[in-house]
Formats: sequence, structure tokens, C-alpha cells
Amino acid sequence: MLIGHQPKEFLLAVEALTVSFDGFKAVNDLSFYVEENEIRVIIGPNGAGKTTVLDLICGKTKATSGSIQFRGKELTRLKENEIVQAGVGRKFQTPSVFEDLTVFENLEISYPRGRTVFGSLAFQRDAAVKERVEEVAEMIFLKDRLDTYADQLSHGQKQWLEIGMLLIQDPDLLMLDEPVAGMSVSERAKTAELLNRIIRDRSVLVIEPLFDGRMPISDFISVVLPMPLRPMIATISLGATDTLRPCSTSLWP
Repeated sequence: MLIGHQPKEFLLAVEALTVSFDGFKAVNDLSFYVEENEIRVIIGPNGAGKTTVLDLICGKTKATSGSIQFRGKELTRLKENEIVQAGVGRKFQTPSVFEDLTVFENLEISYPRGRTVFGSLAFQRDAAVKERVEEVAEMIFLKDRLDTYADQLSHGQKQWLEIGMLLIQDPDLLMLDEPVAGMSVSERAKTAELLNRIIRDRSVLVIEPLFDGRMPISDFISVVLPMPLRPMIATISLGATDTLRPCSTSLWP
């Protein structure tokens, strides 16, 4: 190593990650890196292990071997709640919102100050809470629906609301599992706008079965294929004109 040379620090560094279920390797020797304020999209067919990657990062599934470092912390040693507290937020495929509460109330109960036992007991809807809720609601295109009950929202709006419930917690890494599934064309376009907006303050890791190159939501795309096609894996860089070109980094080297 050159004198004075410092290795590059990534927000998320996944290295040689493997998880085996009764001998079947759902994820095998996986390595990739996510930088600050980057959108990374992982695409691939069903069964390729895309959702399992998110399960491993958020602690839902324990790795058989390998490393997941987030801001220098080894996530494989932490519990799920500790990973959340470290700054990792995760949205699952199906929207998980409280349908009998309003948009405002869904965002309010996600506010960090009220998430502990004592915080809940002492929680008050003060000016800071209202301001933050309105700020996030505007970001997710729901500011004019704050008094609307969640069960009256469209599928796409529910997806935005759940993203907002994560954004209000201000994570450094936001992981989204198929966020545009079931959306209309216009909702997909607005979701792309939302994702490009929120990376000003954080990185985003998106799982999608397919990628529409006309929707500019990604800096890099990692393509994963199921066994036995591995290690035919590539990471693709998205250029300014949405042209896909090979990148030097690969998901499975």
C-alpha cells in the first residue's frame, strides 16, 4: 500500500456473503459496495436471492459466512433493532401501513421521538412533529391527503406512505423491495422522482425483478441470476443518457 494512501470508505460494504439453507446456497460469495448518496438497483428473476440479500443486511436472516459493514459496523453481529438504530431502514414488498389511521397519524407514529416506551408516554404533537410530518408528506406527494385514512389511498399512494414512514426516521440507507410493483405508469414516474430526490441525504438500495431503462432511478444496477447460472453476474453503470455499459465492479467477481 502506498504511504499515506487511505482505502475508500463505503456506506455499505458487503463482502464474500453466503447464506445456506440445508445445503442450498441462496446467496453465494456475494460482494458489492454502496457509496454515500447512491441509488443501487439489484435486479434479477424470481429465486435469484434478491430479497434474501435485504434479509441479510437488515438482520432478518443470519449469514452463514461473510461480512456486511455499514459505516464500519459489522451488521452480522447486530440484532434487527440495533441495525435499525444504526441507520438502516427497510421497506418490504407489501405495503405495511395502518389503514385505520390517517396519513398524518401514520407518519406521526413513525416519528423517532415516540418509538421508545418512555418516548411514547411523553410524546406530544408539537410544532417540530407537525413540521416534519408535513415536510415528509410533501416529499411523498401526500401533503393534500394528510387527513385521508390510509385505506382510502391507492396502492401506489400506500407505497409512498410506507416510504414516508421510513423517511421520517431519517435513515442513512433506505432499502426498498419492489417499490413500484402494481403501480400505474404515472405512479412509477413519480416514484422515480421521489427516489432521485431522497438520495440528496441518504443512499437507496432497490430490489426489482426487471429494470425499465427509461426510468432514471439508478447510478448502478447489479444483475443477479439464479443457480446454476452464477457466477454470470454483472454490475452495470447507468450513464447520463441512460445507456447501460459494463462496470469494473461485479456482484459475483
